[in-house]
Amino acid sequence: MDRFAHYGWPFFEPRHEKLAREAEAWARENLAHAHGEDADSICRRLVQDLGCAGYLSYAVNEQVDVRSVALLREVFAYHAGLADFAFVMQGLGSGPIALAGSPALKSRFLEKAKSGAAIAAFALSEPGAGSDVQAISTRARKDGAGWRLDGTKSWISNGGIADFYVTFAKADEGISAFVVEAKDVDASERIEIVAPHPMAVVKLKNARAEPLGELGAGFKLAMRNLDVFRTTVAAAALGFARRALDESMARARQREMFGQKLAEFQLTQAKLADMATAIDAGALLTYRSAWTRDVKKSRVTREAAMAKMFATESAQAVIDNAVQLCGGLGVMRGHPVERLYREVRALRIYEGATEVQKLIIAKDLLKS
Repeated sequence: MDRFAHYGWPFFEPRHEKLAREAEAWARENLAHAHGEDADSICRRLVQDLGCAGYLSYAVNEQVDVRSVALLREVFAYHAGLADFAFVMQGLGSGPIALAGSPALKSRFLEKAKSGAAIAAFALSEPGAGSDVQAISTRARKDGAGWRLDGTKSWISNGGIADFYVTFAKADEGISAFVVEAKDVDASERIEIVAPHPMAVVKLKNARAEPLGELGAGFKLAMRNLDVFRTTVAAAALGFARRALDESMARARQREMFGQKLAEFQLTQAKLADMATAIDAGALLTYRSAWTRDVKKSRVTREAAMAKMFATESAQAVIDNAVQLCGGLGVMRGHPVERLYREVRALRIYEGATEVQKLIIAKDLLKS
């Protein structure tokens, strides 16, 4: 089975298939180290490696080609969840600067993020404000010629290893975006999650900050940034699901039960058929959304929400089926399927939980 056959779909250009195959070859050679408990060290090295290989330039870009970012996430997620994480967080963390930063801010931060010399973070969520962004309580106040921030951010990816944080706070003008350097925050309180990732509570106490974009336009900027990358969450889910399907087929062909291979049982075949169909359906939604944004230059609020909702939920089901097919191996610590089972769960929550995506889809339908 050619894992790259879908790059022949009309959503893509020849350069996309070429990029995917090159990234696949690179991943096979370079991502063996990208597993383990020391997520901080692994991610620091991954950011440097991805920068040196030139892949970060696809995510850290003033004109993001969503199809390229999506297919790279699919490839990296297939091989290592932390590689996907390190790649996309450079884009998500620097995206607001690419979208609305002054020439000075772009010069200071984007090139370093693109090369892997600086690690980026996107600090939006708070203990009392996740999906409800308007509820953020971090405050921004003018201090002479500069700005100061006070508040607490939570669930911040790359927290503790980032060199700069794009941070959202309430000024008198409304929610606004700022860039805060790592030396001005306290990210020592780390958060341990089911699949190890660098994550922290970020405390801002009289933290020096530089305004990013128009004051009061921070909410729109945050949503614009998330809209660019939301479709690619679905692509990461596809990468996880494809790896689970491949592991399942290998096990089914190898495992002997009751005098025949596991793959020869009709129940196994039905499960594999469901898994493959769910993956293709998710891929169609995902790359339709990416193509619409790249080629039609249209807003993809509904398309991206559908892709993220379906692909992440389907990936969870595919991976659960893979655990079942692999039996005891599927829950053995360190087995690829066990790792996938832990890694996929967060995708149904971050950048808009499944329930939020349903509300977005319904609202868009009713509006039209």
